Amino acid sequence: MQEPRPETPSGAPSASPRVLVMGIVNVTPDSFSDGGRFPCAEAAIEHGLALVAEGADWLDVGGESTRPGSRPVSEAEERERVLPVIEGLAKRTETPISIDTRRAAVAAAALAAGARIVNAVVGLRDAELAAVCAEHGATLVLNHIRGEPASMQHDPVYGDVVREVRDELLAEASLAQRAGVARERIWLDPGLGFGKHPLRHNLPLLGRLDEIVATGYPILVGASRKQFIGALTGAPVSRRLHGSLAAAVAAVLAGARAVRAHDVAETRQAVDVASAIRAARAPERN
Repeated sequence: MQEPRPETPSGAPSASPRVLVMGIVNVTPDSFSDGGRFPCAEAAIEHGLALVAEGADWLDVGGESTRPGSRPVSEAEERERVLPVIEGLAKRTETPISIDTRRAAVAAAALAAGARIVNAVVGLRDAELAAVCAEHGATLVLNHIRGEPASMQHDPVYGDVVREVRDELLAEASLAQRAGVARERIWLDPGLGFGKHPLRHNLPLLGRLDEIVATGYPILVGASRKQFIGALTGAPVSRRLHGSLAAAVAAVLAGARAVRAHDVAETRQAVDVASAIRAARAPERN
């Protein structure tokens, strides 16, 4: 399988291609949902392979939690967590692997270890990150964030959140292209929960996602088990599957090309049905 990429040279997703499911492989003790579940590289590798068996199209390996209130870890610790997992997965599956990181040096090491995609969790704050992707011919996912993980949920303020997120992502995509990343290798993620109020900001981003889809870049949405689902339903993190699936379906119907998920088997079924419905909107061709 090739790395996730748009179906057309312009980067515009068509109405019918398979929606990709990104399976989450957290190698952290403190991630908000599954921190500490996979304390060693072999456990994380086996988890990643299980996600592939459930239908994951790509695996996202992260070694530093970005949950609200989290603190950064050292580059050395991040490398120690993720590199054995990436190397092990790359030897045992053809499924593309992304490195979820904010550091260019970690991204470079991960790409050398077998990753094909960089999931830039705080965008291009490390000025070398785009250049690393260009050098390796890697796909780059630009995640929107306001503030830092430790404080990003402390009363984030926007005027028109959808317009501002869209424009800030487009500015970063332009920076990436100037650094040599091909346009067709750039994805955008509106960053649900990354410096956004659970309801005032995340819901408009999902409800008006088509405005970000209209940029022509393929869109990844990560809503799985997030705080806004708990705010709407009262459900704890461990019981947010149904709300996560509802958000994934909404994203797909709005044109998202990929969703990030903890519960891959259930998400795979939901997005396959939603993408078939989305495709049925297109005029029939004789």
